Amino acid sequence: MAAELTTHDLIARHRPTLDQALEAIRTRAYWSPHPEHPKAYGEHGSLDAAAGKAAFDALLGTRLDLGQPGTDGWVDGEVSPYGIELGVSYPHADIDVLLPAMKAGQQAWRDAGAETRAVVCLEILKRISDRTHEFAHAVMHTSGQAFMMALQAGGPHAQDRGLEAVAYAYVEQVRTPDTAEWTKPQGKRDPLALTKQFTPVPRGIGLVIGCNTFPTWNGYPGLFASLATGNAVLVKPHPRAVLPLALTVQVARDVLAEAGYDPNLVALAAERPGEGVAKTLATRPEIRIIDYTGSTSFGDWLEANARQAQVYTEKAGVNTVIVESTDDYKGMLSNLAFSLSLYSGQMCTTPQNLLIPREGIRTDEGPKTFDEVTADLARAVDGLLGDDARANALLGAIVNPDVKARLEAAAGLGEVALASREISNPEFPGAVVRTPVMVKLDGAKPDDEAAYMSECFGPVSFAVAVDSVADALELLRRTVREKGAMTVGAYTSDAEVERAVEEVCLEEAAQLSLNLTGGVYVNQTAAFSDFHGSGGNPAANAALTDGAFVANRFRVVEVRRQA
Repeated sequence: MAAELTTHDLIARHRPTLDQALEAIRTRAYWSPHPEHPKAYGEHGSLDAAAGKAAFDALLGTRLDLGQPGTDGWVDGEVSPYGIELGVSYPHADIDVLLPAMKAGQQAWRDAGAETRAVVCLEILKRISDRTHEFAHAVMHTSGQAFMMALQAGGPHAQDRGLEAVAYAYVEQVRTPDTAEWTKPQGKRDPLALTKQFTPVPRGIGLVIGCNTFPTWNGYPGLFASLATGNAVLVKPHPRAVLPLALTVQVARDVLAEAGYDPNLVALAAERPGEGVAKTLATRPEIRIIDYTGSTSFGDWLEANARQAQVYTEKAGVNTVIVESTDDYKGMLSNLAFSLSLYSGQMCTTPQNLLIPREGIRTDEGPKTFDEVTADLARAVDGLLGDDARANALLGAIVNPDVKARLEAAAGLGEVALASREISNPEFPGAVVRTPVMVKLDGAKPDDEAAYMSECFGPVSFAVAVDSVADALELLRRTVREKGAMTVGAYTSDAEVERAVEEVCLEEAAQLSLNLTGGVYVNQTAAFSDFHGSGGNPAANAALTDGAFVANRFRVVEVRRQA
């Protein structure tokens, strides 16, 4: 059957966007082709708010048949953190049938070349973008994100990260020319002459192991990095967050087929309750690349046991903020309050430990004691979340019972500076919504160390009293080195302290944000400009997104011919 999407048309349609992405990753300036505002959708074939909600509602209680080979049953059971049953069924795969079918299409996909693969990926992203409102509801009702965050983080921001991965993949593949004429002088003898051909070849099948909290944002970089470098991709979603990635697989399969490639280059591996299919897949010889976001324990297992694969992991860390001094006390408190509250702290970048000198800090409002800083920050959080409607829009819902249990246990770890309270959601009475808790701990007490040196994922933070700035720096260094950190923040009006914090982060490979008091927060990163993770500390062995994230997903094979 002839392709409905010709390579010529795809290049004409998407090459300008690819070129802009290439320029953006070179300059690191702000750029995004995917609008954040909900009202930007509804034209040129995209779904507006009403149509997106209707499309999501139409999915509920249905069977999502992807037409995959080896389907031996159906999997369902997703329940929204907002309390509704999704009732969507997904194909369960016989892996012994599906994996060979996925490999069958790789030769033609390899031979398509880097540019064609890139523009096919951009067509997939464009179709996902057109359905941003539908995807927003899917992300909301699997992750517990509030709707606006689900639309932005699960939609345009995730699409940006996918496009960023495609851009880096393209750069790395075209770094070596397709062909070269090689001539070596031999003095009086005839020169030696060879014609050389260089082909990027895929490693094999990539496995994307999805997470519960950010299924698209964390899933798209690995998916598109592997696909753009010629690999087939098997997507294994988190059992509680299947729908957004299943829809992604559906779109990808449609585009690949229309472009004349095997749709089985992208497939879904939904699992039955308790099946634990990720471990089975991760050690299959066909799986040559793994992208994983989740717990440290399973990430460590993958790194130790999936020896046949190139493994990219984002695991747990203990994110730290040093509060030494500030020229904008109110701005600092407002910024921290928002960072601690956004999506109920269920982000790998949310601050956990606030290191504050026990004698207090200098501010533009005069000296503030440790107790005053913690009390003022608690009031800032209470003020931010005082209105229940606004609180629901910021907090979303607690994603699973484990987060709720950690939140409830945290109050017993020390003196509570900010108590958590329950908030009702009138639209979704079944949602579990809680405001953050902040607990005071003493950095000099060994009994307190067990709490603040462990990740407590969710709306939990610790205000840790330290004896001095030097002690704060040493604790920061030890935390990043031993536990890892996706983000580090610092507030200081002292140039020497600023340089000292920066030096710790450079030595320990941690991404640092200094003196944020406005509308940018430590737990946010922008595609094409900010690196998410560094790959240099225990929180993650890769960065989203850089050349190292894509370059080892393919190898260059050379064919030499006598000229």
